[in-house]
Amino acid sequence: MDFLPFPLAYLLAGAFVTLLCFVLLLNVFGLPANWILLGLAALWKMAHPAASGLDVWFWVMMVGLALIGEALELGMQILKARRYGSSSSGTFAGMIGAIAGAILLAPLFFGLGALIGALAGAWLGCFIMELVKGRAGREALDAAFGAMMGRFLGTVCKCGAGGAMLALTAHRIWPEPLTAPVPPVPPDSLDGPAKLVLGLIQHCC
Repeated sequence: MDFLPFPLAYLLAGAFVTLLCFVLLLNVFGLPANWILLGLAALWKMAHPAASGLDVWFWVMMVGLALIGEALELGMQILKARRYGSSSSGTFAGMIGAIAGAILLAPLFFGLGALIGALAGAWLGCFIMELVKGRAGREALDAAFGAMMGRFLGTVCKCGAGGAMLALTAHRIWPEPLTAPVPPVPPDSLDGPAKLVLGLIQHCC
C-alpha cells in the first residue's frame, strides 16, 4: 500500500480487519469461516502484490492454523460424543443437527441464537438418532450431552485457530508508521533562550 496516502492505507487495513472479524463469527454456523478468512487474505495479496509481510511462511502458518482448527473441531466432537457413549450415527446426526440449529436460530438474539441453536441441534440430533437405534432413554441422554459438549468445545477451538489467523493477518497487513526525518532548525532562527538551551544540549552530547 505504498502508493496510497497514509490515512487511506490505515482506513483500508482497518476495514479489512473488521471484515475478517465478522467472517470469523461464521464458525458458529458450522461454515468454513477460517478458510474464507484465508481466501480473503489471498485476495488482499492479489490487490497488494507489494505486501512483503505476506510471504511464504505467512501462508504456511495460515494453512497450518486452518487445518489445526478443523482437526480440533472434528476431534472434540467425536471424542466427547464417544466418551459419553454416542454411536457413530448419533455423532454424525449431532453434527447435522448443530448446523441446522445454528441456521434456524441465527436471527435470534442479534446472532447469538446461532450458538444456542448449534448446541441444541447437536443435542437433539444425537438424542433422536440414539432413540431410533433402540438405545435406552438414559443412554441416549448421556450420548446427546456428549455431542453437545463436543460441539461447544470444537467451536471454541476452531474460533481460537481463526482468531490466531486473524491476528497474524492483521499484523502483517497493517501499514508501518512513516518516520520522516526532522529537518534541522537554522541557528539564526532561534531566540536567545533557545540558543542557550541548544548550546547546552550540544555541549552535553
